[in-house]
Amino acid sequence: MAPTVCLSFDFDAMSNWIGSLGARDPGLVTRGEFDVVAVPRVLRLLARYEILATFCTPGFTVCAYPELVREINAAGHEVAHHGWMHENPAALGRDGERENLLRGIEAIERTVGHRPAGYRSPAWEFSANTIGLLLVEGFLYDSGLMADDFTPYYVRDGDVPSATEPYRFGSLTDLVEMPVSWERDDWPLFEFAFGVNAGLASPSHALEIWQAEFDFMRAECPDGVYVLTLHPQVIGRGHRLAMLARLIEHMQDRGARFMRMDAYAAEWRGAHPRAAWAAANPLRARTKDAET
Repeated sequence: MAPTVCLSFDFDAMSNWIGSLGARDPGLVTRGEFDVVAVPRVLRLLARYEILATFCTPGFTVCAYPELVREINAAGHEVAHHGWMHENPAALGRDGERENLLRGIEAIERTVGHRPAGYRSPAWEFSANTIGLLLVEGFLYDSGLMADDFTPYYVRDGDVPSATEPYRFGSLTDLVEMPVSWERDDWPLFEFAFGVNAGLASPSHALEIWQAEFDFMRAECPDGVYVLTLHPQVIGRGHRLAMLARLIEHMQDRGARFMRMDAYAAEWRGAHPRAAWAAANPLRARTKDAET
């Protein structure tokens, strides 16, 4: 099988500055407004290489820029759920997290005509309730956990970490994880946020890491999936888009196929029934039933 690449774009607009970083200063907030410029640039790049991608979009952004979200959908790209205001769900309580999850679902469904199949937690932060809520709402996949780098897996619900007791494993679910990593994310490398993130690395630095990660997957995990997390307001600068084009060409020259995350997750789940996958992956599938 050809190596698979899923390009994912977190279309945060102003929400990450307001939500995760607590910004109210217009100078900071308008940095997210650059997405109005960057998203069309990204769409043109994807069209040039005939690539379908996934845009993880907070409900706030869907409501602020429904025209751009409809343009993304019309071009054949996936619109996935990315919270409401790029908030940490652990700070909301179960009812508050559920309310924000439903608000995001409703905003996407109203704008593009269908419910999202995928979820990416804002800043990859989870609460003890997140997985259960995703299951109730029928999500196909999550893309915010890091127990693997290139191999999808079924997510557990109900794990209990403790500093004094043995780790308690939860129950295996049908939710597919499309794994991510900070190494394959443009934000920590590029985005400058005073007192938070140094950023401003050269594009060649990112290209070296991202190409090497792909080459490793192609050699060692040929049936895997390479999920790259990008932000239009970050990657949409001219010198960085030129680097992304070089990365795409490197991957295409080596036989990569590019897919939306929902399409790959559905394909993977169809090829890996949960019971058979669990039997073949006892360490990854460890649950409370296997505890000794």
